[in-house]
Amino acid sequence: MSARDLIVGEAELDDEEADESFDENNGEVRRKVNGAKGVNGVNGHLSDSSEEDEDDDDEEAARAVREGFIVDEEEEDPETRDRRRQERKKRRREERDEEEAGLDEEDLDLIGEANPEFERRIQTEPKLKRLKRGHKDDREARPRGVDDIFDDEEEEDRMQDRPRNRRVEDEFADFIEEDFSGGEGGGQEDDDDIAVRRRPARNIIGAKEAAGLDEVALEDMKEVFGDGLEYDWALEAQDAAELREQGQADPEDPEGLDKGIELKDVFEPSQLVDRMLTDGDNLVRMTDEPERFQIARKPYRNVEFTDADNREEAIWISALMLPKKRLDADLKEPFQKAVAKVLEFMNTDNCEVPFIFQHRKDYLIHAQRMPVSPDPNNPGASEYVMSAEKLLTQSDLWDIFENDLKYRALVEKRQALQRTYDSLQGMSEGFRDPVIEETLSEAVTMEELQDIQDYLHFQHSARLADMAIVNGAQTNSTQRRPGASKMIFDRIRTGNVYGLVRAFGITADAFAQNLKPGNRRQYTEDPTERPDDMADSEAILDPPDYSSGAQCLRAAKAMFAEEIYMSPRMRKFMRQAYFMNALIDCHRTEKGLRKIDEQHPFFEIKYLRNQQLSDIAQDLARFLRMLKAEEEGLIEVRVRMQNRTAFTNNLYKDLESDNFSEIADAWNRERREALDMAMVKLEKMMAKGLKEAMRTECENQIAKVCRDEYGKRLDQAPYKPKGMQLGTVPRVLALSNGSGIFGRDAICWAWVEEDGRVLENGKFTDLTLGDPERATEDGADVKALVELVERRKPDVIGISGFSAETRKLYKQVDDIVERKELHCADFEDEDGNPMSDKLDVIIVNDEVARLYQTSDRANMEHPGFAPLTKYCVGLAKYVQNPMTEYASLGRDIVSISFDSNQRYVPEEKLVKQLETAMVDMVNLCGVDINEAVSDVSQASLLPYVCGLGPRKTTQLLKVINLNGGEVTTRAELVGDPEANKLAAIGPRVWNNCASFLYISFENSDPDMDYLDNTRVHPEDYDIGRKMAADALELDEEDIEAEVNENGPGAVVRKLIRDEAQDKVNDLILEEYAEQLEKNFNQRKRATLETIRAELQQPYEELRRNFALLSTDEIFTMLTGETRDSLCDGMIVPVSIKKVADDYVEAKMDCGIEGTVPALAISNRPDVSAKQLFSAHQTVQAKITYLNRKHLTANFSLREDELHRPYRKEIDRIRDEWDEEEEKKDKESMMEKNDVSGRTQRVIKHPLFKPFNATQAEEYLGSQARGDLVIRPSSKGLDHLAVTWKVSDNIYQHIDVLELDKSHQLSSGTTLKVGGRYNYSDLDELIVNHVKAMAKKVDEMMLHEKYQNLSKAEVERWLTTYTEANPKRSVYNFCIDLKHAGYFHLCFKAGQHAQVQHWSVKVVPQAFELQKNMYPDMRALCNGFKLIFANMQSGRRR
Repeated sequence: MSARDLIVGEAELDDEEADESFDENNGEVRRKVNGAKGVNGVNGHLSDSSEEDEDDDDEEAARAVREGFIVDEEEEDPETRDRRRQERKKRRREERDEEEAGLDEEDLDLIGEANPEFERRIQTEPKLKRLKRGHKDDREARPRGVDDIFDDEEEEDRMQDRPRNRRVEDEFADFIEEDFSGGEGGGQEDDDDIAVRRRPARNIIGAKEAAGLDEVALEDMKEVFGDGLEYDWALEAQDAAELREQGQADPEDPEGLDKGIELKDVFEPSQLVDRMLTDGDNLVRMTDEPERFQIARKPYRNVEFTDADNREEAIWISALMLPKKRLDADLKEPFQKAVAKVLEFMNTDNCEVPFIFQHRKDYLIHAQRMPVSPDPNNPGASEYVMSAEKLLTQSDLWDIFENDLKYRALVEKRQALQRTYDSLQGMSEGFRDPVIEETLSEAVTMEELQDIQDYLHFQHSARLADMAIVNGAQTNSTQRRPGASKMIFDRIRTGNVYGLVRAFGITADAFAQNLKPGNRRQYTEDPTERPDDMADSEAILDPPDYSSGAQCLRAAKAMFAEEIYMSPRMRKFMRQAYFMNALIDCHRTEKGLRKIDEQHPFFEIKYLRNQQLSDIAQDLARFLRMLKAEEEGLIEVRVRMQNRTAFTNNLYKDLESDNFSEIADAWNRERREALDMAMVKLEKMMAKGLKEAMRTECENQIAKVCRDEYGKRLDQAPYKPKGMQLGTVPRVLALSNGSGIFGRDAICWAWVEEDGRVLENGKFTDLTLGDPERATEDGADVKALVELVERRKPDVIGISGFSAETRKLYKQVDDIVERKELHCADFEDEDGNPMSDKLDVIIVNDEVARLYQTSDRANMEHPGFAPLTKYCVGLAKYVQNPMTEYASLGRDIVSISFDSNQRYVPEEKLVKQLETAMVDMVNLCGVDINEAVSDVSQASLLPYVCGLGPRKTTQLLKVINLNGGEVTTRAELVGDPEANKLAAIGPRVWNNCASFLYISFENSDPDMDYLDNTRVHPEDYDIGRKMAADALELDEEDIEAEVNENGPGAVVRKLIRDEAQDKVNDLILEEYAEQLEKNFNQRKRATLETIRAELQQPYEELRRNFALLSTDEIFTMLTGETRDSLCDGMIVPVSIKKVADDYVEAKMDCGIEGTVPALAISNRPDVSAKQLFSAHQTVQAKITYLNRKHLTANFSLREDELHRPYRKEIDRIRDEWDEEEEKKDKESMMEKNDVSGRTQRVIKHPLFKPFNATQAEEYLGSQARGDLVIRPSSKGLDHLAVTWKVSDNIYQHIDVLELDKSHQLSSGTTLKVGGRYNYSDLDELIVNHVKAMAKKVDEMMLHEKYQNLSKAEVERWLTTYTEANPKRSVYNFCIDLKHAGYFHLCFKAGQHAQVQHWSVKVVPQAFELQKNMYPDMRALCNGFKLIFANMQSGRRR
C-alpha cells in the first residue's frame, strides 16, 4: 500500500479491504454494496435500497455534467427543477468536501521526501467518485432528563446509534469515559460554546477504511488536524447565501430567502457585547449624536420635555449646585442663567462638555463693566473696567450633565405618576385626590415622588387593581402586587371600622400640614363618645373579622398610624427634620469587640458617638468605613434624632385636641399611641434613607477626589529634554531590578526612541563602581552601561522597581553618571551656543508599567521580551507621554490607587468619574487624526475625544481607511461626494470633535488649511482669517485677490509664510468682541484670545511639566507603606539578617533595612546579642527612626520598649467617644486573658510570627495563595496555629496539637492535626499538609468547571444556562466564602429542577465529597455523577 492510499481526496476504494466493514452492533464483518455507497454517515450501518436509487440519480447527474449535457430549464416542470437545484447544492458540497480532504502536489512531495518508499503516482483521468452522506436517524431525539445529567456532548453526538433502554448506571459510566478522555482531545466542549447551538456538522464516512488507518491512528490524526468539519455550518450558510443571490430558497430553510447571515449567527451574544457589535451598538454608531450622550440618556429616550420643564430644570440644578459654589448673592441670577445656557447647549445643540468649555467659554463667565474714577493725569482713559467672574468650571459642567440625567429620571417618574392618576380619573367620574394633585406638582426629589407613589398604591389600591383588570396589564409601570397588609387596610377602609378612624378628628394629611411652619392650623375635633364605647357600638363592629371593640380600636389605630406613615407631606417633614437633627452612633458588635483592636483600621469608629452630618461632611471616608464595618458585622450604625422627646411632644400638640374633658383625654391618648406607632416606622425609614443618601454623597465626593488626583497625573507633558520645547518627546533608557536583590539579580534595561520603538534591550548584573583608593575595579557591566549611554545619547535615564532595593540601583546609576561624566545629547542655549549637561537620572512612577508588563498589549508589541523588560518599556513610554499610557489601560485604570479610600467607591461610579478626567485632558491636548490612523497608542485617545466614543471611533477609523487612510482637511470627515470621500461622522458629532482633531499643516500642500492644525473651531475660521487680514493690514481688494488665487485659507497661509504671527498681538480684541455681540449676538471674547494664541503657536503644549516623584511617593511606591501605616514608634515584625556582639541588622517585610544599636538590643547589658538572637529569626521590633528618603530605619528590641505599644494620636471633641464602654471592654478582655494565663511563645522557624488571627490575615493579605504563617495558639502552650491563605480574603486557621514536648515552651516532636494527621516537625506539616491542600485548591481553581463567582452568581448562571438549553443539565464549582477550605458543588438537573449544592472539602492529597475521598478533579467529577445517578435510581425503585 502506497502513501497515496492514505489520502481520502478522491475517496477511491481499492483492494478487498475496502469491500468489508465491521458491524459495531453485532461484531460481524459485512460485505459492502457498490463500493462506498453503502455506508451511512451517521451510525455506520449498511444503507438500504432507497439509498442506492438516490445514488444512481446522483451518478446520472454527474455523468450529464461531464458530457456537457445542458437541459433547457424552460422545458422542465417545477418539480424537476427543484430536484436539480437540490442536486446542484449537494454536488457543490461534495466537491468542496473532496477538495478539502485531499492533499495537493506540494503536500505529496513533502510526504515523498519523508518516506523513501513513496512512489509518485501518475495522474490518471479524473473520477467522480464520492462518499455519500448517510440519512439522519429516523427515530425522534428523546428528551434529556435526569438520566442525561451533566452530559457534555453536543446534540450531534447524541444522534449516534445507542441502545434506547439504557440503565442509569450505564449512562453515567459513559460520562466517566468522557471525563477520562476529555484530556485526550475528546468531544467535550466549553460550556460557553455549548450555549450557542450549531446544526449538526456534515460527516465524511469511510475515511478510516479508505485510508487503511486503524482507530488509534485515525484519532491521532483528528487530534492534530481536526476532522475538517469545524466550519461546515459556515459552508452551509454560504450555500444558502448563494441560493439567495440567485433568488432561490434554501430547501432546508424555505422562509429564509430574505434573511442573510448576521454577526449574531456567528458570534455568541457575550462576544458581541464585548466587541460592541450588537444592534444597539450599531445604532449608536450610526446615530448623529455624541456617543456619551446616547449611552447616558438611553434610559430616558422617551422622556418629553416641555418649556416649563426646561425652565424648572435650570432652577432645580442651580439650587443643587449653589450651596457648594459659595458665590456672592448678586451672582445667583447670573449663575442660574449660565446653567440654563449650558443646558441649552447640551440638550438643544447636543454639545458635549469639552466643546462648551472650549468654544462657549464666554457664557461661563459673568463679565460686567465697572465705573472707575476719572484720572486727571490721563484724560483719555476709559471710564469703565471689565470685571469678570468665573461662574462654572469644567468640573461643574460635568456635574450639570449628571444632574441633567437625574432630572430626566425625575421627570420620567413624575410623568408616569401623572398618567396613572389621569387614568384613575378617566375610569371614575368625579374622582380626585387633592393630596396627589398638590404634592405631585411640588415634588422635586425622587424620594418625594416615591412617597407619592406609595401613597397612591396605599390609598387607591382597589381602583388600581380594577384599572389593571380593565387594561389587561399593569398601568404605566407603577402598579404593584398588593401585600397582605395592604389587603387588610383595604378591608378596614371599606368596612365599619373606618368610622372609628374618622373619629380621630383629623386626617393624616391635615396633621402633616399643621407641622409646616406658616400654615394655617387645622384643629382636631373630639367625638361625643369615648373611644372604647364607640368601638363597642353596632355602627363600628364588623364581624367576623372585628367582632369586639378592642379589635376594632386596635385596627383603627393601626389604620390611622399607617395613614400618617403613608402621608407624603408627613414623610417630607420627617425627612427634613432628620437631615437637620440626625445623630449617628457606632456600636460595636460581639464580633467587633474581638476583631477590632487598636491596630485595626476600624478602631477609630469603634466607640464613635454623636456624629452630626456636618461632622461627616468633614471626613466623608469615615462614614463609608462605618458602613463597610457594618457590612462586615463589626459595628452597628444607628441613626437617631437629636432631642427626640421634645420633637415628639411638639408633634403631639399638633395632633391632639385642645378640649378639656375626660373624652378628649381618652381620644388624645389613642392619638398619641397611633402617632407612636407611625413614628417607629417613619424613623426606621428615615434612618435607612439618610444612610443611603449619605453613602451616595460620600461616594460621589471621594470619586471626585480620585478624579482630581487622576487629572493631576494626566496633566503632565512628556519629560522635557534639555534645550527642547515643552512637549518634545524624549529618548529614554529605562532600567529595573524588579523585586530582585541589587548586586545579585539581573537588571533589565530597554532603549526606547522618541517614536516609541524599542531598538535595544538587555541585562546587566554587576554595576558596582570600583574604588581607586582600595584598588578595586568597576563591575563587569559598568563599561557596557557607559558605552550604551555614550552611543545612544539618551535624554533621561528612568529607574523603578518593586522593592526598596530599587533605591540602591538608583543611587548606583546616579553615581556612575556622576563619576563617568555622562552627558545628555548636545543642545543650544538661548543664544544658539552649543551646550552639554549632565544626564538626568530619575525614579519613575511605575503604576502603569506594572499593568503594562502583563497586558495583552505588551505581549502583542513585544512577544519575545521578558516580563521585566516589558516593565522597562512601560516605564520609558510613561516618561514619553503619561496621558497616552493611562489611556491605553481602559477599565484597568481602577487598579491604580488615587486615594486610600477609593476601595469604598463602586467601580462603575469610579470609572465614570475617571473617564471625565481623561476626556478633559485629551481634548485639551488634541489628537493628530492621521497619527491615530496608523498608531495604536494614539488611536486609544480617540474614544475620549469630544463627541466620540469607542463605537464611533471604530467607525471613524474604518471610514478613513476606506477613504485612503489619510485626512487632509477637517471638513472631509463629514464626507465629500466630489472627491469620493465617505462620511466618517455626522454633522453634530463633527461639530463636537472637529477642533479637537488636528491635521499637521504642510505648506507645500495647497489643499491644507493652517487652521485645521489649531484649536480654532471651523465655525470660527472666518474670524481667524479676518484677524490675520487685519494683522497684515490687508484691504478688501488684497484679501479678495489672495483668496481667489490660493483659496479661503490664503490669508492665514500668508501670515505664516511671512512669519508675521506676532502682529496679531497688536489687535484690540475688545472691539472685535463688541462687534460680534452687537451684530451677530455671539459672545466671543474668550474665543478671540484662543484664536490669537493659536495663530502664533498651534496646539501649544498646555500641560504642566513632567512631575518628578516626591520622597513620600517614592517611599510608598517601593514599600507599599504610607505615613499612616508605618511611622516612628510602631512595633513591627522584622527578620534578623546579621547578629554581631554590639549590633543587629534586621529587615522589615516591606524591604526596609535597619540596625539595632547596642543599647537597644536588650535590657540586660550583661547578655550579648548572639545569645539572644540568631540569623533568619523573626522578632518584634520597635521603630525608633525611619528615614523615608534612603529607606532605612533604626530599631529597638528592648523589652520595656516593646511593652509600650504604639497608639495613634486622635484629636476628639467632647462626647464624641464612648470612653466608658471602651474601658469596660478592656477590662472584660483583660479578664479573659487572665483566665487563659497565656504566655507569649517564640518558635525558631522562619515562618513563625507572633501574630493573632487578625494580624496573620492582614499579613497574608498581600501574599500569594498558599502562603502561611505559624503563630501562637489561644488554646494553650501545647497548641500552635497555622494560618494559610486559601484565596483572596479567605484564610484557614489550623489547630496543631503538640505531643511529646521536652518542656512547656518547646516544640512537640509529634504534631497532630484534626485527630487524623500526624507529623514529626513543622516542615513536614507545611509540605505534606498545608502545601498539599494548597495544591488541591489550585487544581480546583484551574479546572474548567470552576467559576470565580459567588454561590449566588453561580446559581444564577446555572439557571440562565438551563433556560437557554432546556434539555441539558449542568454543574460547576465555586469557592465557599464562609468556610475556608471548602468549595460548593452547584448543579441543576434540567430546566425545571431546583439548584442544589454540595460541599467539597479540601484535605491533603484529596477532595472529600459525601464522606468519599477523590485524588483529583477528574475522579471527583465522576464520583459526583455516580453518587447522583445512584440517588436517582434509588428514588425510581
